[in-house]
Amino acid sequence: MSSMSMPTAGAVRRLPLAAVALVATLLLAACGGGATTAGGSSTPASSGGAFPVRVEHKYGTTEVKAEPERVVTLGLSDQDVVLALGTKPVGAIDWFKETPYGKWPWTKSLWGDTPPEVVGERDEYNMEKIAGLKPDLILAQYSGMKQEQYDTLSKIAPVVAQPKGFEDYQAPWQDSARLAGKALGKAEQVDELISDVDAKFAAAKTAHPEFAGKTAVVADAYQPGTYSVFSPNDPKMLFLTQLGFTVPEKLKEAVGTENVVDLSYERFDVIDVDRLVWLIADPASTDQIKNEALYKNLKVVQEKRDLFVPYDEPPVGAAMSFNTVLSIPYALDQMLPLLSAK
Repeated sequence: MSSMSMPTAGAVRRLPLAAVALVATLLLAACGGGATTAGGSSTPASSGGAFPVRVEHKYGTTEVKAEPERVVTLGLSDQDVVLALGTKPVGAIDWFKETPYGKWPWTKSLWGDTPPEVVGERDEYNMEKIAGLKPDLILAQYSGMKQEQYDTLSKIAPVVAQPKGFEDYQAPWQDSARLAGKALGKAEQVDELISDVDAKFAAAKTAHPEFAGKTAVVADAYQPGTYSVFSPNDPKMLFLTQLGFTVPEKLKEAVGTENVVDLSYERFDVIDVDRLVWLIADPASTDQIKNEALYKNLKVVQEKRDLFVPYDEPPVGAAMSFNTVLSIPYALDQMLPLLSAK
């Protein structure tokens, strides 16, 4: 596991406009201007029964004319639903520094011996690498993709960006999965996957009525003096609320419309809740928090209702962070015994 901080997944380093323009010129030369989004240049229509399909997203409507065979995923966890629907992405983003994407237990067997090309990190994309893969679909649901990046990528292939109506990184996992499924021509199959996972949540919620109405927060600590909390709409928080936990008002006030915010130790009051879940990338962070005097005074700590789980080994935190049709069953198996422990 890298020491890089997971909570900054929502932090976007924008590609300079001049660089975007230069890349666009290079891509047009390399790809022949092969855009296939609505309003862009045309390509031959598919004879496939499910196609063409039109998918609405944050930046408009994209038409996918034929069944995609070479898919690039630019959302941090988008590869999971694509794999679940039977397609191996040819390119993907590096998030947890776990190249070549073969170690997560929920996807390892699906990747097999054909890992994807790494085409960027977080929201910084290597446009030349993406173009070189000759994709026929680019997905970016769990991402912070900007308009200029979308415009540039649309010169390569049809692009389905973030779900509309949500802040970046805050769309429900079901919405993101449905966008991907529709773009792949597998809307019915993805609905079945979603129903299966929703049923697992419902069963867990029924089996643990003690979760109902209890306040919960997911936090992360990666540097002395500050810690991070996540939006109620962040996948990690959605994982808990789908189990019956509720979001405290102090958390809503602290994060506003952001996906993740850093707070000083003086604001430990935000996490004095019924169930506190720390996601830990570096084991030293656990001692750092536990030894802090202000932290020891919290009721949640004194009553031993705080929980420290690793991002890696076992990858419980990673599974919660992904919160996909593939990772959720693993996360439930790992987290339910911990959340229900007295």
